[in-house]
Amino acid sequence: MTVNFVFLISRQGKTRVQQWYVHYPQKEKQKIIREVTSLVLARPAKMCNFLEYRGQKVVYKRYASLFFIFGVDSQDNELFILELIHHYVEVLDRYFGNVCELDLIFNFYKAYYALNELLLAGEVQETSRKLILQAMASQELVELQESEGQSVEL
Repeated sequence: MTVNFVFLISRQGKTRVQQWYVHYPQKEKQKIIREVTSLVLARPAKMCNFLEYRGQKVVYKRYASLFFIFGVDSQDNELFILELIHHYVEVLDRYFGNVCELDLIFNFYKAYYALNELLLAGEVQETSRKLILQAMASQELVELQESEGQSVEL
């Protein structure tokens, strides 16, 4: 299972988070974001959450006003990716307490940190929500100590 990219898109088409695990030139990235966003936003809510795009699968799920979009290899299991998306949303929900788009706008680096704890180089790194949340809490403690000028001890 290899994830090629992850986008979090608002209903208005604004990209809130983007993570790439496969190298593309910057113009190609912008084109992919634009095309995938238009494909996903144009689909009716009753349609399935999988679509083919350039020889890979795009799996997405809408939560409130955000679309969580994962681009994966064509042979990967779509249901596992949906479960991975839900897992990421649960981590964000527990961390922020009912995550919303504003949480991601003002604390985008925490959303990236959670995603980096979940995935490493496009592969699933950690499946335990508890361990991901502990890592995020310890990172927040380090940030707090550094901002107060204290020495950091883990």
